[in-house]
Amino acid sequence: MKALNVLPPDALTRVTEYVPQIVDYVQKIIDNGYAYESQGSVYFDTQAYQKDHFYGKLEPNSVGDAKLQADGEGALSILSDKRHPSDFALWKRSKEGEPTWDSKWGAGRPGWHIECSAMASDILGQQIDIHSGGEDLKFPHHDNELAQSEAYYNNKQWINYFIHSGHLHINGQKMAKSLKNFTTIQDALSKYSARQIRILFLMHKYDKTLSYSPESMQNAGEMEKTFTEFFHKVKSLIRENPINLPQFWTQDEKDLNEMLQKTKAVVHDALLDNFDTREVFLALAALVNNTNAYIAKKLQESNARVAVIQTIAEYITFIFNTFGLVDGQTTIGFGMEGGSSVEDSLKPILDALVKFRASVRSNAITKDTTAILKTCDELRDEILPLLGVRLDDKAASSNGGAVWKFENVETLKKEMELKKEIEANKLAKKLEQQKKEQEKFELSKVPPQQLFVQQKDKFSQFDDKGIPTHDATGKEISASQKKKLVKEYEEQNKNHQKYLATLEKTK
Repeated sequence: MKALNVLPPDALTRVTEYVPQIVDYVQKIIDNGYAYESQGSVYFDTQAYQKDHFYGKLEPNSVGDAKLQADGEGALSILSDKRHPSDFALWKRSKEGEPTWDSKWGAGRPGWHIECSAMASDILGQQIDIHSGGEDLKFPHHDNELAQSEAYYNNKQWINYFIHSGHLHINGQKMAKSLKNFTTIQDALSKYSARQIRILFLMHKYDKTLSYSPESMQNAGEMEKTFTEFFHKVKSLIRENPINLPQFWTQDEKDLNEMLQKTKAVVHDALLDNFDTREVFLALAALVNNTNAYIAKKLQESNARVAVIQTIAEYITFIFNTFGLVDGQTTIGFGMEGGSSVEDSLKPILDALVKFRASVRSNAITKDTTAILKTCDELRDEILPLLGVRLDDKAASSNGGAVWKFENVETLKKEMELKKEIEANKLAKKLEQQKKEQEKFELSKVPPQQLFVQQKDKFSQFDDKGIPTHDATGKEISASQKKKLVKEYEEQNKNHQKYLATLEKTK
């Protein structure tokens, strides 16, 4: 979870450390008249509870659903020592071989729901603001949590808000070990960055089904790239546009600023509306697209007003920092991973720069221009990417034809690997093409009259040009096959003439 930038809990609770508190919790529910002991077990009395409370607040239509109760409690849902089928176990007498703890009702173990109420109550008290969990836990688990906790405190509202998340699907199916489509966080992180995985989740409403697939992760990666390129562009503009350039706001700047204010309102309303992070991303992406259009227009006409662009980039960064997408301390962009010191961050880059200078200097002394250009390309394509720096050639740039950008190292590594794979495929195709051309050239040396005569395993008789008339079994060649063979003969004749012509030229 740390690798995904998920904050650690303030308190870590274990049921095995809370058994005495659970026993006391169950006893108080009995004392309040909402539970009863039966043959060494203790059950919650749903009928007594419903006299002055509402049972099944989250899923009222599911109360009495035997299948859901069985899913939630297993074998405990069908025990015969209960007063009513809807009653559920708070404490269960242990069978032989099962874990067991001492209690005033005999040796046993906690029920399926009681530990959550006891541990949460111990840390958070008699009322909790927000409770989360999967949508499949609404009934019976969360409804039973509510009932037993409100029975314990004898109040009407233990939880103010529930947040139920949708299921995670893998390639269209619910993730489950039984389906053998289970993907671990480590597996996902071996293919994608933590930020890309977080973006995937943020691009979907938390209470809806989310599909994890190569296609959905590609969309997340493209969304990350959209914002990354925008941040790089803004930083480049800040570096390259001095304050003495015109700063007067035209209608374009006023329109862009108005869109920023509208976007802030949309983002605020979306987060108030059940944490709709998907709507937030759509609004921010639209803001980026409009800002990019503004920059492109201004670069054609005069100069972009950097101040309003910088404000937009800082606002987007603020939202992303709230979402846990930003590494370290930065006002614009996703930041650098690790939050290391300036010296630690710059050391590998400066080391690479020293080696680069030494190589360029050595080749300059020998006036080896080709080697110098190769060294420059290696710095751009192989050295800087491994240090988290992207160097983009830019023909019209004022700093000499390139612009630098900080980038996620893993992202750059994957791009390098993909580039090498593409180049390797191109080389393989090129070599294959050269092989075919060489084979064609060698074949062109054969006179057309001898092309088929050597193929005794296929043909047995030939005409005066050497074109087959009968196959290897002595059967006469069909008209359609003869047509193909004549075409091959003519093609061979043409290639052989070209070969002979090359021989004449070399004389």
